[in-house]
Amino acid sequence: MDFLLNGFLEAFRLLFSGDEETYSAIRATLYTSSVSIFFAILVGFPLGFTLGFYDFRGRRVLRLLSDTALAMPTVAIGLILYAFITRNGPFGEFGLLFTLKAVMLGQFVLALPIIISLSASVVENMDKKHYLTILNLRLSPPRLVGCVLYELRYALMVVVATAYGRIVAEVGVAMMIGGNIKYFTRTITTAVSLETNKGEFAMGIALALVLIFIAFAVNLAIHALKRLDR
Repeated sequence: MDFLLNGFLEAFRLLFSGDEETYSAIRATLYTSSVSIFFAILVGFPLGFTLGFYDFRGRRVLRLLSDTALAMPTVAIGLILYAFITRNGPFGEFGLLFTLKAVMLGQFVLALPIIISLSASVVENMDKKHYLTILNLRLSPPRLVGCVLYELRYALMVVVATAYGRIVAEVGVAMMIGGNIKYFTRTITTAVSLETNKGEFAMGIALALVLIFIAFAVNLAIHALKRLDR
C-alpha cells in the first residue's frame, strides 16, 4: 500500500509542480490529436455523407472497406505507415519518420475510417421527412452537404468525440513511427508505457490520470451531445 500511496503522491507533485517532461508529453498529445482530428473531419465528413446519402455502383464495397478499417490493429497501421515513410520507403525523402508529423499522419489514418463509417451510418438513419425535404429544396451539391451536416450536427459531434477518444488513447502507431523521443514525439500513452517499464511508477500514474481525465471529458461530451440530439 505504501508503494501505491507514494506513487500517487509523487504523481500529483509532478502534475502540480509543472514538471517539464510530464507536460511535454501532454502538449504533444493534445497538439497531434487536435491537428489530426481536424483533417480527418475535413476528409471524412464529405466521404461519409457520400456513402450514406447516395446510392452508386461500388458503394457497398467502399462501405465494407471503411468498416473493416475500423477493426484494423494500430500496430498493423503503424507497420504499414513505417514501410512508406522510412528512409528507404516511397515517401522517405520527406523525412517524416520519428517526427510529430508522422504521429499526426498515423492518428489521421486511425480517425478517418471511424469518421467515414459512423457519419455514413448517421446520414443513412436520418429522418425520412428531413431527407425528402432537403431533396425537394434542389440545392447545389456543396449546399446539400452543408444542409445535411447541419441537420445532423449533434450526432456528428458524437462521431468526432468517438474518433478523438480513439486517437488520444492509441499507443502502437505513435510508438512505431513517432519513435517516443523525449521532449519531441513522446505522447501520453507512449510515455506511460515507457516510464512504467523503467519503474518510474509516479510519472506513469501522473500521465495516466491526465489520460483518464481526457477520456472522461470526451465521454461526458458524448453523453451531453446525445441528450441534445433527442
